[in-house]
Amino acid sequence: MATRTDAPTRREQILKEAARLFAERGFHGVGVDEIGAAVGISGPGLYRHFPGKDAMLAELLVGISDSLLTGAKRRLAEADGAAGPGAGPGAAGPEAVLDSLIEGHIDFALDDRPLITLHDRELDRLRDADRKMVRQLQRQYVELWVGVLREVYPALAEPAARSAVHSVFGLLNSTPHLGRPGRAVTAELLHRMARGAFAAVGEA
Repeated sequence: MATRTDAPTRREQILKEAARLFAERGFHGVGVDEIGAAVGISGPGLYRHFPGKDAMLAELLVGISDSLLTGAKRRLAEADGAAGPGAGPGAAGPEAVLDSLIEGHIDFALDDRPLITLHDRELDRLRDADRKMVRQLQRQYVELWVGVLREVYPALAEPAARSAVHSVFGLLNSTPHLGRPGRAVTAELLHRMARGAFAAVGEA
């Protein structure tokens, strides 16, 4: 995910605190007044930004799925540009693209841990249309990874590649249950484990 350099908007502040509180205490365990207090505004003041908690939850879960997919597409586009006409040695090949995808997902898993917890616990609370949108975005994200993985391991069948991608997502999304030995150490460990899992399947 791209790193923001500008200050978060009030809307973004509300979403961040809502995600934290929902993850800590559950969707129904948090009131609008508490979310407002966390960002320094009255509970009713939140209604200038969102019609209610359901809308916050939907924006959080649809938003992160869209962000992951958008970030992955950007990484592929950057790789295509690096490998385009006139590209010199070191232009991005499939291995580098796979590494880039893993790095992007690790950034999400380390920086947005509450959203992982929120997705696991609260996805079924979304309206049908929002839940379907999340699933659609997630399927596109998985298929993008599957395509890259099969470029790295051409002999890998599509169903096996898809299972491997889902398994690695499970590994990377385990961050809410990990200790905090340091971001760089955790990121490196997750990356090595992800590549090891893919190699175990692709080279079998």
